[in-house]
Amino acid sequence: MFSRYLAPSLLALSVSFSAQAAEQALEIGYLPIMPAAQLFVGLGSGDLLPQGQPEPKLVQFQSGPALTQALIAGQLDVAYVGIGPALVARAKEADVKVVASNIVEQVSVVAIGDLAAYLDADKPDFAAAVAKFTQEKGHKPKVASYPKGAVPEAALQYWLRNMLKVDPDVVEVIYQGEAQIQQALSNHAVDAAAILEPTVSQILQRQPDAKIVAHGSQLFPNEPGSVLLVREGLIKSHPDLVQHLVNAHLRATAMLRDEPAKATPYVQKYVGGGRLPKDIVQAAIERSRDQFQPDPHKIIDGTVQLQDFQVSLGTLATKLDDVQSLFDVRFYEKAAP
Repeated sequence: MFSRYLAPSLLALSVSFSAQAAEQALEIGYLPIMPAAQLFVGLGSGDLLPQGQPEPKLVQFQSGPALTQALIAGQLDVAYVGIGPALVARAKEADVKVVASNIVEQVSVVAIGDLAAYLDADKPDFAAAVAKFTQEKGHKPKVASYPKGAVPEAALQYWLRNMLKVDPDVVEVIYQGEAQIQQALSNHAVDAAAILEPTVSQILQRQPDAKIVAHGSQLFPNEPGSVLLVREGLIKSHPDLVQHLVNAHLRATAMLRDEPAKATPYVQKYVGGGRLPKDIVQAAIERSRDQFQPDPHKIIDGTVQLQDFQVSLGTLATKLDDVQSLFDVRFYEKAAP
């Protein structure tokens, strides 16, 4: 399997790598969410790094902005992070490159309670349900979302404005973190949410009235999600290591797509604090099958579109003029079968 993604000449490089850099552990930043699943599979399977490389120093973050600041400060070698923070970090002159994509079209809108009751399960009309809810309840429905500037929030806004073509003010958006969104849905403090897996699977299992209103391409076609980001300094000093990371990334993606039961315990250990049942984690992986996309070529145009949209909303203050400069596709091209 290894040779499938690694040219013979690079095998020799991987052997020599440990002699060059085995004394130094990589510092890897991540958020404990499904879009970083390739990292968790790589860690769990032992495939993430070459033999002889020390165990990585894992740095967990609870928000994209905090991880962005660490990148700008030069505190991480590698990051599994949303494309939004990657754009901001690069625009603020962080020496970082996207070498692979993790996941695309990752956001779903789920409705619960009274709002869900107004939705046809087979063909939900969100605008009509919102209008009926507002008329009968006397207030707008509350929709939870990640903080402004996050990709899920952008996907929600894009869906409302460009896909449904409604005034976004027809709903009251509540900006929260992942844990707060889960709690708000569980307590029926909100009527809907723009969320990621495994929260989608968790809510669908625990709340029988919950309905998926829209997901993936229905919200924001070709929306980029999380990516594998590395320092340019690492690319220059140890391209063999970066190649191994990308090779491992492809193998992890293949496991997530084709062997979800095998990938589940690796992902379960990190997502949701390791407290989620295996069946929920596996369901989340299976629902995300078509969204696990490692090819960075396929998210470049979507990244341009996402940045332009966020600039138009005023949620992205720092624009990267040359989005192409964020990407280094050479390693994926060498790794691709």
